[in-house]
Amino acid sequence: MQAHSDGLLQKLLTGDKEDYEYDLIVIGGGSGGLACSKEAAALGKKAMVLDYVVPTPKGTTWGLGGTCVNVGCIPKKLMHQTALLGTALQDSRKFGWEFDETVKHNWDTMKTAVNNYIASLNWGYRVQLRDKNVTYMNSYAEFVEPHKIKATNKRGKETFHTAAKFVLATGERPRYLGIPGEKECCITSDDLFSLPYCPGKTLVVGASYVALECGGFLAGLGLDVTIMVRSILLRGFDQDMANRAGAHMEEHGVKFIRRFVPTKVSRHLTCEMSVLIAVGRNACTSKIGLDKAGVKVNEKNGKIPVNDEEQTNVPHIYAIGDILEGKLELTPVAIQAGKLLARRLFGGSSVKCDYVNVPTTVFTPLEYGSCGLSEEKATELYGQDNIEVFHTLFWPLEFTVPNRDNNKCYAKIICNKLDSDRVVGFHYLGPNAGEVTQGFGAAIKCGLTKEQLDSTIGIHPTCAEIFTTMHVTKQSGEDVTQAGC
Repeated sequence: MQAHSDGLLQKLLTGDKEDYEYDLIVIGGGSGGLACSKEAAALGKKAMVLDYVVPTPKGTTWGLGGTCVNVGCIPKKLMHQTALLGTALQDSRKFGWEFDETVKHNWDTMKTAVNNYIASLNWGYRVQLRDKNVTYMNSYAEFVEPHKIKATNKRGKETFHTAAKFVLATGERPRYLGIPGEKECCITSDDLFSLPYCPGKTLVVGASYVALECGGFLAGLGLDVTIMVRSILLRGFDQDMANRAGAHMEEHGVKFIRRFVPTKVSRHLTCEMSVLIAVGRNACTSKIGLDKAGVKVNEKNGKIPVNDEEQTNVPHIYAIGDILEGKLELTPVAIQAGKLLARRLFGGSSVKCDYVNVPTTVFTPLEYGSCGLSEEKATELYGQDNIEVFHTLFWPLEFTVPNRDNNKCYAKIICNKLDSDRVVGFHYLGPNAGEVTQGFGAAIKCGLTKEQLDSTIGIHPTCAEIFTTMHVTKQSGEDVTQAGC
């Protein structure tokens, strides 16, 4: 019946070969969609990518490249770096640097510099698509038939296009709370990075990584920041690590309001402070005509179930990136999945994207890097008696002269006792977490064990070397503070 509804049965019976305009149409010009379309074109296929940014309630829009480039990883990391430089300025006096000028931050200078860099990336992506002979359309795509889409540009002009195969890579947008006044009075991360004015005193609603990262760098710029938390911090992450990251923020001036949710937002409130909504993200799948193509969607969250080859229930339609049901919402994952999918579809490859043990980092003021299982998940999977948790506090050498955050950084690994103490969870709270976690991520992919860590000689003096000397288990209850090198 599915083959009949897709028109595949008719083709099989008659031997007809449908003449489609494109071999592949990718809906969504973010990291995954761009990677997939460029790889397909490199393999000699005729590919099109469509990308259209629906303006936010505040009217914010952006260029080609998706969330990561425009309103996610890139501007977030640059603004996080801005905050770190402020801390470095304070530290530098203790290292002998003398300067008399009043140090202050200029929001507009930072915003302009960040957005100029993003604009260069937008242009670079357009050039890459042209050079690789990928057709690009700045139009909103929606299915009208299983093999046919309607593309509508910003002037309302409609065109129709057909393809043998489709890849859905539409990504997500910030979720709202559904309370009076929020869309008129509040901003989201979609607005923050190009905000034409410094937000000043800010209330951040939410406890997601977006909430903590944005609240963290705003506080690092010297702003008065309060974070309103409904339940727990960083849901889905290791809660021990999440709470330590939150405690560090609190010790450095970020205020937390816990067990509360807003019920209304008024203009009177937003005259006194900015309100940033960061309570999660919704998949952009509800208005692209998936019902007309027969694609099944989880009605609760808009996510799309796929098999291990990113194929939906409709054989010629695939999906990658943040819209996948039960998969990681990370840019490098979408890129990897997009490239490998194109190679399987058009290059004879059989390599699938590996969604297990993917390293990641949350860029809170004290960064949190992780790979593998949280302590909660490891306990659930293997049982408390079958895991061993090694942990330690530590004090980075860079922090000693300024005399700050003594024994606030923290590292732990979770080992499976039933499998030669193989490392199934890696967690690091400290400076340069992404750089530290990336290398260990490769080791965990290779089956890293505690014995192998112990036999590895550390680089001294670094933070990462702490993983080669850990010997205290959580179960022992022994003190894990460090006296020095």
